[in-house]
Amino acid sequence: MKRKILLVDDNAELRTNFRLWFPEYSFTEASGAPEALRALSRPNDFDLVIMDVQMPGMDGLTALEKIKSSTHPRRVLIVTGYSSKETAISALTARADGYVEKPFDIKTMRAAIEKQLLSVSGAASAAGLDMEGKVEHVKRFVEANCLGRVSLKDAAEAVFLSPKYLSRLFHERTGMKFEDFKLRARMARARRLLRSTPMTVKEVSARLGYSNAESFIRRFEKIVGDTPSCYRGGRRCRPRRR
Repeated sequence: MKRKILLVDDNAELRTNFRLWFPEYSFTEASGAPEALRALSRPNDFDLVIMDVQMPGMDGLTALEKIKSSTHPRRVLIVTGYSSKETAISALTARADGYVEKPFDIKTMRAAIEKQLLSVSGAASAAGLDMEGKVEHVKRFVEANCLGRVSLKDAAEAVFLSPKYLSRLFHERTGMKFEDFKLRARMARARRLLRSTPMTVKEVSARLGYSNAESFIRRFEKIVGDTPSCYRGGRRCRPRRR
C-alpha cells in the first residue's frame, strides 16, 4: 500500500512534478494552507505533510503551528525557498519535523521524505515487537527504501537487532535471504515504474540506484523472466522456463 502524503504548495506545476518524481507515494494536493487545514480536519490517514513556507494568505509556518497544536498532529516536512538560517530556526521552533530548501534535487527530497516516513512507521517502537513483528517491520522498511542503498545494517538498526542475528532470523521466518528479498522489492518497484510512468528503462535503472543499466536489466530478467522493455509493452520476449 502506498504511503499517503498531503502536499501543500501554491505552485500547481510543482505539485504535478511531485507525482511524477515520486510515483511510489499517494499524494493529496492542497493549493494553500486553509485547504490543507480543512483536509486535516476531516478523517484522514496521511503519513506526512509536505508544505511550502511562502504561500499567499496564510503562510506555511502559521499553518505548521496550527497543525502541531491540533488534537491529531502530523509529521510536517517544510519546504522553503528562503536561504536563511532564520527561516529554518523558525520552522524548527514551530516543531517542524524537517525542512528542505528550494531549489532541491530529487535525491535530497526523496531522502527527506523517507526519513520522515521511517519515523512515522515507528522505528523506535520496534524494540517492543516480537520476532515475527520485527521481520514484518524489516520487510516494510526495505520496501519503503528500496530506491536507496538500504543495507542489512540499516534494517537491523531499525529493529534493534545485530545484522548477523537479523540475517539468520529473516531467513528462518521467510525462507529467503535478506539480499534476495531486497532485490525482489526493487524489481517490484521497477515493474510499477515501468507500467505507470513514462520513464525510460535507463531512468528506472538510475531511480533504483543502478549506475549501469545493463546490470539492472540482468537482474530484472532474473526475477521477472523478461526484459524491462518487453514487460512494459505487455509482451513476452523470452520463453518461459520449464
